[in-house]
Amino acid sequence: MNIHEYQGKELLKSFGVKIQEGIVADTPEGATDAAKKLNEETGTSWYVVKAQIHAGGRGKGIVQESGSNGVVLAKSLDEVAPKAEAILGGTLVTHQTGAEGKVVNKVLIAQDVYYPGESDPKEYYLSILLDRAKGWNVIMASTEGGMDIETVAEETPEKIIKEWIDPKVGLQGFQARKVAFQLGLEGQAFKEMVKFIFSLYKAYEASDASQFEINPVLKTSDNQILAVDAKVNLDDNGLFRHKDLLELRDITEEDPAEVEAGEFGLSYVKLDGNVGCMVNGAGLAMATMDIIKLSGGDPANFLDVGGTANAETVEAGFRIIMKDPNVKAILINIFGGIVRCDRVANGVVEAYKKIGNIEIPIIVRLQGTNAEEAAKIINESGLAVESAIVLKDAAQKVQEALA
Repeated sequence: MNIHEYQGKELLKSFGVKIQEGIVADTPEGATDAAKKLNEETGTSWYVVKAQIHAGGRGKGIVQESGSNGVVLAKSLDEVAPKAEAILGGTLVTHQTGAEGKVVNKVLIAQDVYYPGESDPKEYYLSILLDRAKGWNVIMASTEGGMDIETVAEETPEKIIKEWIDPKVGLQGFQARKVAFQLGLEGQAFKEMVKFIFSLYKAYEASDASQFEINPVLKTSDNQILAVDAKVNLDDNGLFRHKDLLELRDITEEDPAEVEAGEFGLSYVKLDGNVGCMVNGAGLAMATMDIIKLSGGDPANFLDVGGTANAETVEAGFRIIMKDPNVKAILINIFGGIVRCDRVANGVVEAYKKIGNIEIPIIVRLQGTNAEEAAKIINESGLAVESAIVLKDAAQKVQEALA
């Protein structure tokens, strides 16, 4: 689960990570009030107005309606409201949002920590995530803060620092010092970076996160180390232990089809292909996507209905898949283990009748418990639904449907 920058910063702050202070607002007037309060609390007289969406590249992104960037500097209190107005309610397009962009519902009014008139601020990159191949957490750092880490990895891979953490012993002092040393820090800034790394790692573990990315981490001219941005991804599987963090979810930032699927207990991920697929079990879903590719198509989605598929979930799956205008055929691939194939077949028929006006080919492959009975139900339904028993037949029917 992704959360907004302002939420991520508050989470980090609760674990002792020093942050660029800020206050969130959803109206231009609220932005001015936030700036006034921020001035009282921090003494800042310059403010950074930052669009809050679940995407990176906001500073270079463009708000379509106003032409404003997603992150702008206000050099006085009077500039805050008009700059916030140019962002709020607009559609911000960045390299991560795609051409459709994302609507900005909130802005973060943050203190300017680059200290106008002073010199020697320095930006760094720092992240913590799970190295799945090794099974250990890894700290990644770079002196090239402010840049996309993918660009750094491609053009100057030697500037990426990696330090793996043994989960049996956790982060050790020498490791945090090693990272700070490799970043070229010394004196007070070195000590502050070591503290920053320890606090960040504590927050990462305690919140069951799957990724913390701070880009940039700023060394100010007076050697403070601050999180100027915060990209936080929380592990969905750990949220049952964190009811408070679950409340940070912003469904307006999520794909509407994925949100709807979640309401029915379906695992759904939208892809860019032309064949919708509905499967029970993640492994079978991956195999089905391979079959679709081999048949000459491209998967339009990953949709796992789980082991308790019924008429309601099948109907919900149909509706979600058909909302994608790119879908030219649907392949349903169910292995009847816990769930009986004939029950799924009845669900398919009922869903088809309820939805009506389905003009794209539907291929249903049911194998396992009561598979023959299921095929009979499909074939005798009188509907434009084709059944298949073996995967090869299903792939052939998909190929014919796309021809």
